[in-house]
Amino acid sequence: MQCYIFVSNIKNTFMQKIKNIIFDYGNVIFAIDFRITQNSLKQLGIPNIETFFGHTGHHNLFNDLETGLITPAQFRDGIREIAQNSALTDAQIDAAWNSLLIGVQPGTHQVLLEIKKNYRTFLLSNNNQIHYDYIIDYLKKEHQLENNDSFFENSYYSHFMKLRKPHVEIYEQVIRENNLNPAETLFIDDTPGHLEGAKKAGLQTLLMTEKPENLGAFLKSKGLLV
Repeated sequence: MQCYIFVSNIKNTFMQKIKNIIFDYGNVIFAIDFRITQNSLKQLGIPNIETFFGHTGHHNLFNDLETGLITPAQFRDGIREIAQNSALTDAQIDAAWNSLLIGVQPGTHQVLLEIKKNYRTFLLSNNNQIHYDYIIDYLKKEHQLENNDSFFENSYYSHFMKLRKPHVEIYEQVIRENNLNPAETLFIDDTPGHLEGAKKAGLQTLLMTEKPENLGAFLKSKGLLV
């Protein structure tokens, strides 16, 4: 019992020092499922799908799209080339690529508004133009929102920044532009490798271990939300 109290006090003391929170988007706020897109891309004729596109590693085509080094049109041409099927339409490719995007569950946006009352909050997402366009359209249709701006002081997307996680430069840019003290700033992500990059920038880190619909309970369990 004494050990439990000791650990709990350490956690509470740590969280009391946090003044800023940077959230990842996919599978922290917005539910995604990589397996769906793996299956969708496989149906387009993509071989070796496990190594071509996965949560922890994927073809450079995706990195280039996420950092804005290639356009959506060039990405689609890359998919056609790898699938060896020039007849694939833009709509077919976009549907397969966007199939991983599930959505935001009821109550999640309210959690973000609640946490914003006590912390400076930011969004940092590895994203791309095709997914971004889909998400904005989804937010408008399903949640009557123009974008994510009401939940965060600033939102950052990799394809606009020409940088992606886990490279340390992307975290440093967020820190610099918002005059953040890294020791007082918590970064929450569902990918361990992204947390390692954040640590190199001096940020405090927290691995998201719950599904996005449980974000409120997760933040409460860490002492960040009452």
